[in-house]
Amino acid sequence: MLRRLRIGISALLFVLISFFFLDFAEILPNSFHRLAHLQFVPAVLSLSIGILLFLTVLTLLFGRVYCSTICPMGILQDVIARISKSTGKKKKRYSYSPAKNKLRWGVLGLTVIGFLCGFTFIVGLLDPYSAYGRVVVHIFKPIYMLGNNLLESVFSKFDNYTFYQVDTSVLSISSLLIAVITLAVILVMAWKHGRTWCNTVCPVGTVLGLLSRFSLFKIRIDTAKCNGCGLCATKCKASCINSKEHAIDYSRCVDCFDCLGACKQKALVYNPSLKKQQANVEAPVPSSPDTDSSKRRFLVTGLVTAGAAPKLLSQAKESVARLEGKKAYKKENPITPPGSISREHFQQQCTSCHLCVSKCPSHVLQPAFMEYGLAGIMQPTVSFEKGFCNFDCTVCGDVCPNGAILPISVEQKHLTQMGYVVFIEENCIVYTDGTSCGACSEHCPTQAVAMVPYKDGLTIPHVNKEICVGCGGCEYVCPARPFRAIYIEGNPVQKEAKPFKENEEHKVEIDDFGF
Repeated sequence: MLRRLRIGISALLFVLISFFFLDFAEILPNSFHRLAHLQFVPAVLSLSIGILLFLTVLTLLFGRVYCSTICPMGILQDVIARISKSTGKKKKRYSYSPAKNKLRWGVLGLTVIGFLCGFTFIVGLLDPYSAYGRVVVHIFKPIYMLGNNLLESVFSKFDNYTFYQVDTSVLSISSLLIAVITLAVILVMAWKHGRTWCNTVCPVGTVLGLLSRFSLFKIRIDTAKCNGCGLCATKCKASCINSKEHAIDYSRCVDCFDCLGACKQKALVYNPSLKKQQANVEAPVPSSPDTDSSKRRFLVTGLVTAGAAPKLLSQAKESVARLEGKKAYKKENPITPPGSISREHFQQQCTSCHLCVSKCPSHVLQPAFMEYGLAGIMQPTVSFEKGFCNFDCTVCGDVCPNGAILPISVEQKHLTQMGYVVFIEENCIVYTDGTSCGACSEHCPTQAVAMVPYKDGLTIPHVNKEICVGCGGCEYVCPARPFRAIYIEGNPVQKEAKPFKENEEHKVEIDDFGF
């Protein structure tokens, strides 16, 4: 009964949170973002006292049910283990293994130190919710959208336009690579050893494991009924049941309840334990071998190369610009999403779950590579290659579970300056080609870009940085290449733009392009 209840709850939550990430058609309302707020690390970062209190009480009462019913990465491991069990030629059997406590506490310590030092890349890399989000966004979602495009190509032949084509291009090679490596590691570990990831690498599992030692409800072994057959241990995906010693390591038990139905003697029970029934089983961990110097050199070389890549790319673009008579420029500061307060706040809070990237309707939020530096790899930044930030859109702040992007009203969004406009006359086609344009002005919702008389009856852009909000409409539509004539420079600390007076003469409907 308990096992079926666990499977039902976990399946429901897993499907809902997964589909919320996948849902490009906005079938589910944004209120489903509350499922992400239930996750442990986002609750810690956003200081959601109510959620943290709920998860703490839940663990102290029932053990690590969070890991078996709420955490999507944990449920994914159960799905993989189930597939492994059903496809193998031999019946899948687990066995007891000693706790690797030095590794567990070492990873947790590294995570905490990384967070305190502002290096949230480590937190985002190891947080199970964020890791699962990246796997869905960069691996599962493109597959889902390819399936949609295939259905569209079939249905459209019969004049049925229920489906429509969507862009399936790669968002970020670096984020995709990290997601693939994460999924590969999870796949191998879960396929062979069940919940090993949860009890060796996952920092959330380590914290909840500490609390679950003192939980009220526990699975206990009735030694009077147990015949020592060890069948329960073969069903334990956490490898925490020592049938020989009649003991369970409660810090590793994820309360999947698979063992309860496996015992023929009914020697396993799940009930309140008001007094100490048995000792936790732990084992010493062998010391780690010395790090191979060649591996160390390889890692250092890789990091240096990654750090040098943006500079080399910038130099190449400058060379092209000189050949074509264009003026090269380099953005000094990346643009953080509206409502992120400042770059420092955003980087301290964001764990790169990429929920905002997935839900952004205009696709301006893209995973960063080196825009924020090494510590900010995968954290979303505003990029105007595929669109511009809709003037009335506040989705990213509405769905962010970490407090990295705070929810703001539409009225606040209209005055939130995440960047300011910069115009380079030498790159403008009005200057270089003597042709009329004005696309940037047409797409500016605050009239921060206005057209003024130039020569030969032409007009050229004139910018007002004080009323610019940095939406990027001008940068996105600018036809000048290889360097645009107008772009948005990010604000390290977001400011409040001066209110603008809407001029009916310049009021236009903004579409995807200005021509």
